[in-house]
Formats: sequence, structure tokens, C-alpha cells
Amino acid sequence: MIQVTEKTIDIDAILKQKMGARARFIPKAAVNWLKRIAHQDEVNDFLWGAHELTGTPWLKAGLAYLDNTIEVSGLENLPDDSDGRRYTFVSNHPLGGIDGIAIGSIIGERYNDNFRYLVNDLLMNLPGLAPLCIPINKTGKQSRDFPQMVERGFQSDKHIVMFPAGLCSRKQNGVIRDLPWTKTFVTKSIQSKRDIVPIHFEGQNSEKFYRIANLCKTLRLKFNFAMLFLADEMFKNTGKTFHVTIGKPIPWQTFDKTRKPIEWAQWMKEKVYSMQNT
Repeated sequence: MIQVTEKTIDIDAILKQKMGARARFIPKAAVNWLKRIAHQDEVNDFLWGAHELTGTPWLKAGLAYLDNTIEVSGLENLPDDSDGRRYTFVSNHPLGGIDGIAIGSIIGERYNDNFRYLVNDLLMNLPGLAPLCIPINKTGKQSRDFPQMVERGFQSDKHIVMFPAGLCSRKQNGVIRDLPWTKTFVTKSIQSKRDIVPIHFEGQNSEKFYRIANLCKTLRLKFNFAMLFLADEMFKNTGKTFHVTIGKPIPWQTFDKTRKPIEWAQWMKEKVYSMQNT
């Protein structure tokens, strides 16, 4: 985990670290472009201003910095956990940034930070967010520990927040929707006897983002190039209002053997989208 300084995100230093002496051959215009789409100055401004915060206060500070307003329907559907039960909260993932921050702030405020995200391990580099994260990386050295880390998360006394699509939503045939949901949240919720709470987040990224994402798919690029633009998309949504709908908990016993876990995952995905504008 990195230490927050007045220049936590330093594109020049990152390039030098990754490429060594070859970094000097990168055109200055390209480096400046990277700094611009990563919003290096704005991100550093926020990280330094919030460097004493962690958990839900950090999430709320992020929403305030972006001047986002979150309208919530169905708060009464959030379970009372006074009986010690733990839940799995699953949501669509239209934005890839603000949606995660907003949903975490809602769950964190309701349960006094007693939850964990299952997220990309890159987010562990944000000290204010890291305490809320179970880092997931299915490649590299951590891949061997992936099943155990997920298992420990679901067997813990923490609520779990997941975006089962993994990547943020894409635009296909003119419709903005998540990619197919993975089954992990179904199988692990059954094993740990956690009811599942569906959440729908209403929002979308720019047309430019979807064009880039679709181009990457067409070119079959292994690297998720569209991810580079998520910070830019987040700042494009500055000042906007987003609506979150929370559904009633679905008992874990619902997910029986009448369907395969992957089929139940898609069923839950459709359940979430049926909550849109309700």
C-alpha cells in the first residue's frame, strides 16, 4: 500500500519504474495525455486532502469532492443485523468508480464500516479505501490465494459487497448493461448461508468510453485499455445526481438445485435490472 503524499500519483515516476531507462523515449505529449486522462493533479488534491480519513468517511469525502448527490430508494430494505447475520450485497456496475463509492458509503453508514468489497487488488493502493477491501487478482502471484481469500471473506463477520460483472457495463446493440455475472456470489452465499440483497445503480459513462471499450473487444486486446479512462469518466460525472434502488433480501435457500449457480447469477442480474426506475 502506498503512502499518501502531496503527489501520490506520479505518472513520470510510474513510467520510470515500469520501463526504466526506456521511459525517456516516450514522447512528452503522450506523458501529458496520460496525466490528463488520469486526472493526476485532481486525484492527488483529493488524496492529500483526505489523507487522514479511512473507510466510509473517505468514501463520503470522495462523493463530496466530485459534488455528487446520491438519491436512495429502499433504505428500509437494508436488513437489521442485530441478530448477527451477514449479507451479500450485489449491484450492477455502470460507472466503474462513483457507483462503487456510493454503494459503499450507503452500506458503510448503515453497518458502521462492517463490510468488505471484493475488488481489483489495484485499489489497495488507496490507503483510505484499503481497509474496506478484499483484493482480488486472478493472475500473478496472488492467483494461488484467490479461492482462500474469497472463502475467508464470506466466512468472516463482515457483510460483502460485490459487482459480479467484474468490469463496468458496456454498450452492446445500443443498450448499456453489465457483462454476464460470475457465479461466485451465489455459491459462496449458499455456503455461508448469507441472504443476497440486490442493488441497482442508475448511471452511464460517455459514448467515447463505450466506443473505446468496444474497439478493444473487436481488436481482442488482452489489456483492458478502457480502464485507463475510468478516472476521466469519473470526473466527467462531477456534479451529477445518481439514483440507487435497494431491493428486499433474497433468502439463500432460493438458490437451489433447480438451476445451476451460473444460471442463478444471471437470474439475479435480471432481478437487479428489473428494479430500474422503480
